[in-house]
Amino acid sequence: RVERIQLLAGKIARLLGADPLLAERAAWLSKADLVTGMVGEFPELQGVMGRYYALHDGEPQAVADAVGAHYQPRFAGDVLPEGGIACAVALADKLDALAGLFGIGQQPSGEKDPFGLRRAALGVLRIVVERALALSLHDLVNAAFEGYAGRAGNAHADLELFIFDRFAGYLKDRGYSTLEVDSVLCRHPAQISLVPRQLEAVRAFLALPEAASLAAANKRVVNILRQAQGKGESFHNAEAGKLRDPAERALFDALQAASEQAAALFRQGDFTGYLKTFAVLKTPVDAFFDSVMVMADDAQVRRNRLALLADLREAMNQVADISRLAA
Repeated sequence: RVERIQLLAGKIARLLGADPLLAERAAWLSKADLVTGMVGEFPELQGVMGRYYALHDGEPQAVADAVGAHYQPRFAGDVLPEGGIACAVALADKLDALAGLFGIGQQPSGEKDPFGLRRAALGVLRIVVERALALSLHDLVNAAFEGYAGRAGNAHADLELFIFDRFAGYLKDRGYSTLEVDSVLCRHPAQISLVPRQLEAVRAFLALPEAASLAAANKRVVNILRQAQGKGESFHNAEAGKLRDPAERALFDALQAASEQAAALFRQGDFTGYLKTFAVLKTPVDAFFDSVMVMADDAQVRRNRLALLADLREAMNQVADISRLAA
């Protein structure tokens, strides 16, 4: 297990721009104190004694600190590891346990969680989110399973879902509503450290007078597209030259203008500005649904209108699925 943690800690350290050799050294020493008489007598000192032993043996300060912090956070509200090396080792320790136990079918069930996997998952989330680490949860899970080299089952998807479930509870405990959390997490964001900022953007969007109308329209769009796909319709990339009704042309033009502005804000990480940009679409969207028959008899017209709605859905839902915010 120490060898797996060592390799994983080195990978994570590289992603964080921290020294991978120091992370690997700390991981290699992380469990050494478990065989000492002190920790045998006082198990609660595991990690604490490891740090002192490392310092006594002349290990670098960063290595000793990472050894001492790799169990953190031990409980809700506990302090987090500090620095890239310590975070890499702590993440590796928790992810290795999660991947291995999920890989042999030992997921928590009901109230039973004998291996503390819920605590480990929450620890991973707190470290990544509260330390604002630019890490992909998907990549972390994949890297953790790589250490088992096929000796554990393929439980990648189950583990990611489990961690996202813990994430939802964590965010609700921080004061976000179920609708807000669901609108962001349903898109399975790659970089979970950005989720709090995305949720703040959703909250700011909901405060706009246009929010309720746009959320309802977005939900209608989702339903129309789902039904069309169920009927075998194929549509993508609306073409301006095939737009006939003035209302659909107006929506197309407004969407193009808003999308161009919003895309720049999204790249800058201004998620609040991104969502607010689409407030201008309320009037053209309302006019479109008032005067345009989406499922027209003409197949070409119908596909282009469906493509326009698909473009609208794609443009508006980069930060969150706005349709999930509809009452």
